[in-house]
Amino acid sequence: MQSSNPVLNRSSAFAPGHGQAYPGAAPYGQQPGQYGGPGVPPQQYQGAPAGSRPMTLDDVIVKTSITLGVVAAVGAVAWNMVPDRLVLPAFLGGALLAFALAMVLSFSRKINPALVMVYAALEGVFLGVGSKVIVAWTGGDAGIVVQAILATMVTAGLTLAAYKYFAIKVTPRFQKMVILATMGFAGVLLVNFVLGLLGVSTGISGMGPMGLLFAALGVGLAVFNLILDFDMVEQGVRAGAPQNEAWRAAFGLTVTLVWLYWNMLRILAILRGGD
Repeated sequence: MQSSNPVLNRSSAFAPGHGQAYPGAAPYGQQPGQYGGPGVPPQQYQGAPAGSRPMTLDDVIVKTSITLGVVAAVGAVAWNMVPDRLVLPAFLGGALLAFALAMVLSFSRKINPALVMVYAALEGVFLGVGSKVIVAWTGGDAGIVVQAILATMVTAGLTLAAYKYFAIKVTPRFQKMVILATMGFAGVLLVNFVLGLLGVSTGISGMGPMGLLFAALGVGLAVFNLILDFDMVEQGVRAGAPQNEAWRAAFGLTVTLVWLYWNMLRILAILRGGD
């Protein structure tokens, strides 16, 4: 089973159903004990290469916290330091470079933590400058940024709780639907971006009714992607993925959470209205 997030499905660590993901690893679902079998000390991990150990949920949480911390810190600096005349270049540059680097990382077999940090910094520039522009559009109501952050955290938390406590099953059909919907949504945004460069406005990325509709669709798709990503991280942990793969999981979750925040912010701003 593959995640719709290309960051996660690029590594065999998150596809344990395809046999042994790593040399010496037990196939997914056949591990007789927490670390590989009865009587095996925790220090002797199965599934990870020699000299390493399998990643844990704590590893993913820590790495994701670090990555999101970089996004927030750089975002705060960009908000305060980027002059008005450079807002548009910084916004577009951060978005395009972050997208390009995300593609590189998504299709890399081996995750590079340094590049993950660079990606997080670029997203920070994009979100910091973009958030400042949206706040200015609302007449200086900076409170919507805090509201968007809280809404993102609550939505992600509720999604995780629903996944865990309602035992949501990620079926192939559900997965296929989310993948197709996400690809279609991304394709529409890409076409809209090109049209915007040509001077054609569709309203999709604007702050009107069409922008509100697409922002709401973006939030819904982000939630569905979170469900798939939570499932794939859980499978990676069970399959004994190497500890370093926690950076890939953190990257994938950061991509989705940034997407979720940006659409939450747009929704709040549109509902708040501009001055």
